[in-house]
Amino acid sequence: RGGVAVSLGGRIVMGTHAIDSHQPTGAAEEALKRLKEGNARFVSGHARFPTVQTEVLAELAKGQRPYATILGSSDSRVPPELLFDAGFGELFVIIRVAGNVLGPSIAGTLQYAGTHLHTPLFIVLGHEGCGAVEAAIAEKFHGAHHRSRIALLLRNIVPALDNLDLTLPPAALLSAAVEANVRWTIRELLASVEGKARLAQGDVQLMGAVYDLVTGRVRFLE
Repeated sequence: RGGVAVSLGGRIVMGTHAIDSHQPTGAAEEALKRLKEGNARFVSGHARFPTVQTEVLAELAKGQRPYATILGSSDSRVPPELLFDAGFGELFVIIRVAGNVLGPSIAGTLQYAGTHLHTPLFIVLGHEGCGAVEAAIAEKFHGAHHRSRIALLLRNIVPALDNLDLTLPPAALLSAAVEANVRWTIRELLASVEGKARLAQGDVQLMGAVYDLVTGRVRFLE
């Protein structure tokens, strides 16, 4: 299983296929470094932000300059600010939604982040044991039925499961599906008019990542 690191203005990698564009901006690389260092502090139990000072809040009230935008899951065990040890004003967290799927309002929020906040790094963050992905597997391969609104949500995930190895044990199959779902969302973003436009500009980087509920580590798909 090859990694995925899609740079909107860098080296675009999907599985084993790669296209050379411009090199990722230094700002995106620095943002990714900060996320990785923050997650390392989180895993080691040395997070920096147990509290926040009122003067920090007062300064942030004047405006925000987040260094990364996160599209993540609504799962209560996956709060991006905590697992990346990020303080107030450092991350722009897109509406957290089951299965970290893309929809019109989420795409609009991503566009806002790029147009007005100018974050250099965008992360699609999945997590192991995702219930939405598990439900999509049950629907696609086992004929399970879900309530109407859940079924609508799963329509965004089911196409990502087409190339799974169904001989895998259930736990491994779910893990592969979680990663496939992250990859699918990245492909959808790249296929959008906005994604293509930002790719042409060469000033941001888009990456996939998967959070491990047991260890607390974030695995970047690169």
